[in-house]
Amino acid sequence: MAETPNEAQNGNGSAQPSLNILAQYIKDFSFESPGAPLSLRPRENAPNISINVNVNANPIAEGDFDVVLTLTAQAGEGKDVLFNTDLVYGGVFRIQNIPQEHMLPILFIECPRLLFPFARQIIADATRNGGFPPLMIDPIDFATMFQQRMAEEQAKAQVKN
Repeated sequence: MAETPNEAQNGNGSAQPSLNILAQYIKDFSFESPGAPLSLRPRENAPNISINVNVNANPIAEGDFDVVLTLTAQAGEGKDVLFNTDLVYGGVFRIQNIPQEHMLPILFIECPRLLFPFARQIIADATRNGGFPPLMIDPIDFATMFQQRMAEEQAKAQVKN
């Protein structure tokens, strides 16, 4: 039986695990500043900023997965919205030779971690181009997000039983 290049590399007949980004893309993006130009005036206090993050993953072919990172940010003062931005940023990942029990952590922790810097830059550029200081979203702990999601799903499963 012929060895694949990965099997030949490590010499023991087992293929090396690999994670490759085949493509990155903006699936949906919007920036709104409903009060402009009045909302651009200098302020004494920083506005309240709310940021929501979500991650989804779907298989698209054998070993290929579409991972989508959704970032929503809204800045406001009281009931006034200064800006609202929504970004759905995706990546197509090829994952090979990873044990099945490690697939969910790869898809929901490692893949979004690789996508995040690009999505963060898009949000920062949009807010700056909208007349506001660039919104530099703090790094996101995707491992904690994943653990919370798994705990919520386990709780839902226990309620159904």
